[in-house]
Amino acid sequence: MLAEADQEQQEDDFQRFLRRVDDIANLVQGLNSADPAVKERTIAEAEKRLHDQETSREEESKTTVNRTVINTRASDVANAEAVNADGFLAILEKDAKERAKRRKRNEHLANALKEKGNDAFRKGDYVVAIQRYTEGLEKLKDKQELYTNRAQAYLKMHECEKAITDCEWALKCNEKCIKAYFLMGKAHLALKHYSESRQCYEKILQIDPQKETLFKDCVNEVNLEEKRMKDEERAMKEVQSGKLAALSIKEMLQKLDRPEQNILYYTGGIRLLTGAVKDCTEQTLFRTNNGFSILKDNEIVRRGFCAERKNAAEVDLSVSLLFLWQAVCTGNEENQRLLLTQPDVNAQLPKLLSSGVLEIQKETLALISLYSENENGRRLLVRHQDLTKWLQILMTFVNSTDVRASSAMNILSDLTKEERFKTQCRVMLSTGVLPLFTQLLTSAKLVNQTALAHCIGIMGNLCADVVIRMQMAECKECWQACLKLVDECFDGSTPKYQECLFAVLGLMMNLLLESNVIIQYFAVDISGRCMSLLRDKDGRIVTAGGQITSNYGIKTLSICTRSNRQAQEDLVKSDKRFSVLLKLLDSENEMIVGNAAFCLGQCLVVPGAATSLLNSSVVMILLKHAGGDATRTSVQENAAIALGKLCVAEPRHIFQLRKLNGLAILNSSMKYIHSI
Repeated sequence: MLAEADQEQQEDDFQRFLRRVDDIANLVQGLNSADPAVKERTIAEAEKRLHDQETSREEESKTTVNRTVINTRASDVANAEAVNADGFLAILEKDAKERAKRRKRNEHLANALKEKGNDAFRKGDYVVAIQRYTEGLEKLKDKQELYTNRAQAYLKMHECEKAITDCEWALKCNEKCIKAYFLMGKAHLALKHYSESRQCYEKILQIDPQKETLFKDCVNEVNLEEKRMKDEERAMKEVQSGKLAALSIKEMLQKLDRPEQNILYYTGGIRLLTGAVKDCTEQTLFRTNNGFSILKDNEIVRRGFCAERKNAAEVDLSVSLLFLWQAVCTGNEENQRLLLTQPDVNAQLPKLLSSGVLEIQKETLALISLYSENENGRRLLVRHQDLTKWLQILMTFVNSTDVRASSAMNILSDLTKEERFKTQCRVMLSTGVLPLFTQLLTSAKLVNQTALAHCIGIMGNLCADVVIRMQMAECKECWQACLKLVDECFDGSTPKYQECLFAVLGLMMNLLLESNVIIQYFAVDISGRCMSLLRDKDGRIVTAGGQITSNYGIKTLSICTRSNRQAQEDLVKSDKRFSVLLKLLDSENEMIVGNAAFCLGQCLVVPGAATSLLNSSVVMILLKHAGGDATRTSVQENAAIALGKLCVAEPRHIFQLRKLNGLAILNSSMKYIHSI
């Protein structure tokens, strides 16, 4: 029986040995794999086995063996297993160290080759770039950047299939590589694989939701390309079917291509062509028959359109071209893009806006409106146009009494939605825009007041940009012009002028977010104007403009008194019993109430201010808002803080608070009061 048991034990030991040999053989095979992912997993497994073996040895050396020996005969197979396994692991350990050294050396070489490839790529030598990236991959097969960089070079060479293959390898190295999905999406788009391209971009959004803007831009590019191809296929079918309208576009473009004709010939031909463009098919045929090359290929048309001082015939030609481009670009984003890639068009647009010729300006504004009224069009403008002077150019139309003023302001309002436009506005703000803006403010009664109100609102929106807001807030002339406009309101104003007033108050509120010497200088004047707006000569709250005046006025006043002691003292001096603020605290508009309570709380630091409110209804009013009548938490907080400051500054108010059983409410509101 003992012999049989020994034989079974030997067989089990031998099978375990063989399994370990197989495991080690698999590890060696994995280390030699061409697949970077397999190699990485194998290295990790080998390191784990080495770590487990080392741990086992340490535990064995620390353990004192004191047990009964069941089988005193050493198994030859067991010894062979231990010897051979240890030998394999020793070889494996040595191999791992050598591989680590080689990897470090190869990584250094691969990085150097990558930089050489990048340098060649920047120079436009894509063949050399591909060679260097390939050499780098021979040194380090699992370097993700080399695959994506080579894919980018392949795209430049229009070798899209190779680019896709490289992106797939990059994703084996790093499954969350955004650049790989981006380039793969581009490659699929070039191959007209629209669904596959969208899937790549969707992966980017899944990996990083912060890339939503990139995702939208990429998917939009796919959609536009797919639509362009479908439009061109449909247009070609109409040509092949002999449809007269489709054939006429090509025929008219050929006639316009005749050289050395009279300028009137071209103007007439352009107008006929404009009338023939009825729908997307004609727009597409205009594009596919090189209609946009009319300026580049026809010197007479180009010279007339680009002339600095145009005669009547050149004006007529330019207006005809603007009509044509409106016809071919309306609702057609591919045509819009192509138009802006024409160098002469790009250069002439700002000049046409500044031309002083009514018809040219009107139709130029109409053309630009096609772009500004949608997101993709605005991005085309920002990408292809230098917009640094556009704010100043478009602002001049406030002086116009016709449709140009509203068109220009609508374009500006749309452009302010683009962050890159705001960035470009910084360039000319101090030297060009602000001098013009202050001039318009000081001439408010002489310009188009509807457009001016819109313009002031646009400047207020631009204040969302910190750099622009800082520059405006430091402009002394701008503050003076704002105050002048407010002053002129008291001399009698029309509803249109009141719109300018509200816009200026809103602008000042935005500018008061800054803190500088200029603001400190004007704070008292601003608060004084606001107090004047909030009451008439009889001390009653103004009703002209309704609650809008009160809302804008009290908000501006609260900002002024927030950090300027002189403004606080002047308010108390001008309204010793706080009659204006008390009436505002009774308003049904909670925004007005909240700002009035905030303003009152700021002014109670002035000596004697709280005492002047004895025998008034201020405690009851503030208690009502702090106790929960106000639905907005911020209004409750402001009322509670003002009530607390009132009682601290003048303890006699506490007696009235007790009569109204308000101490409990005040105590519960003390959490809002940080410094009284």
